[in-house]
Amino acid sequence: VQLQACGGGLAQAGGSLRLSCAASGRTFSTLGMGWFRQVSGKEREFVAAIRYTGGRTYISDSVKGRFTIWRDDAKTTQYLQMNSLKPEDTAVYYCAAGPTTVGSRPNEYDYWGQGTLVTVSS
Repeated sequence: VQLQACGGGLAQAGGSLRLSCAASGRTFSTLGMGWFRQVSGKEREFVAAIRYTGGRTYISDSVKGRFTIWRDDAKTTQYLQMNSLKPEDTAVYYCAAGPTTVGSRPNEYDYWGQGTLVTVSS
């Protein structure tokens, strides 16, 4: 499975960005999808996950109410809409995929994208 994330960049505090992650190499509907982020020197942090289309979504408390995850199986792509961005959201964001039982732990995911940098200025 190959994951290609894009959409990162620079935003001002209070602004919005949308990340997308295109998957290939396996039937997308059989993949649970997630987003993590990492700041240099810190552990990778769970952001959001969606196990399958129409399934429950899981959102980290740190971004709940501001970030939304969804997926489009026809486009084999998952998305992360990030609103009301804060400087503390600055990180490299990683797209991840695994079985449809994935949750908030990195070791539940088998495949990782290359990461896309999100920088939020104050």
